[in-house]
Amino acid sequence: MRRESLARAIGLFAVVVWVSPALAKDRKAPPPPAQVQQIFDCRAISDDAGRLACFDAQVASFEDAVGKQDVRIFDRAAADKARRSLFGFTLRDLPFFGDDDDGKEGVQRIESTIKWARREGYNQVRFEIEEGAVWVQADQTDLPRDPRPGDKIVIYPGAISSYWAEIGSLKRIRVRRER
Repeated sequence: MRRESLARAIGLFAVVVWVSPALAKDRKAPPPPAQVQQIFDCRAISDDAGRLACFDAQVASFEDAVGKQDVRIFDRAAADKARRSLFGFTLRDLPFFGDDDDGKEGVQRIESTIKWARREGYNQVRFEIEEGAVWVQADQTDLPRDPRPGDKIVIYPGAISSYWAEIGSLKRIRVRRER
């Protein structure tokens, strides 16, 4: 049972290290949650039995915190999925939505498919992409035809917090994220 707890502690430690946020070089990494720091502190105990007892106690506490959802664990794939689903919103103040390990911002562009589109008013289109994000045309560009479900779309940042959308072979339009 103790080996199982130690293996669990090492596994949890590996997960925490793997998903720790990568911040820009000029930003200081935030301290780990208290539950994680308590697990780290067990490494300083030189007595094997004491260190194992510490790991057992702290891992049990950590597991309880995860069960109560006081601490949530997510991997890089989940973080990337969240970044993609939130593309178009400004979330750079949250460390896990900021810069990636290589210093580039998370998602630079979205390539997707239009789920539905409808015209709203003169020269304005509202559409949803497969990921569930709803975008609205923010300029008065007249499209030769309305976007259709199944059309391929690429959305990428423009200047000063603006976004551009290229829908199939239609003209490029300026868009903003609605939800």
